[in-house]
Amino acid sequence: MSSFNRVILMGNLTRDPEVRFAASGMAVVKIGLAVNRRVKKNDEWVEEASFFDAVIFGTRGEALAKYLGKGDPVLIEGELVQDRWETKDGSKRSKAVIHVDNFTFVGGRGEGQRLPGDSQPGSLQGQDVPPIKTDDLPF
Repeated sequence: MSSFNRVILMGNLTRDPEVRFAASGMAVVKIGLAVNRRVKKNDEWVEEASFFDAVIFGTRGEALAKYLGKGDPVLIEGELVQDRWETKDGSKRSKAVIHVDNFTFVGGRGEGQRLPGDSQPGSLQGQDVPPIKTDDLPF
């Protein structure tokens, strides 16, 4: 039996991207994304927000951090990964995080502005993305 893990979300950044660098020198960029959905409550349609954490590696993450900030819209694609760690008191914790391998600028600054040399904004298609070891992450 095989598995499939793909996530596509469009929303707004909840904070400015946090850029750090792994020991290898690769950029590791953390973002928060708010995604709204319409739900019916008491015969009235309201928007309900869901919040997701995501991480983007390498030069694409640096580009996202350079051109986008809190409140800007973005579309991300990636896979859902469960980060696991143990606290100082020995309790085990986990959190689902989206590892982004493709993103697209959706508007905001420059309305669809493309980066120099890009055929598609924020696209990683056709590029090799090196594997990331979680013990190499700076957080």
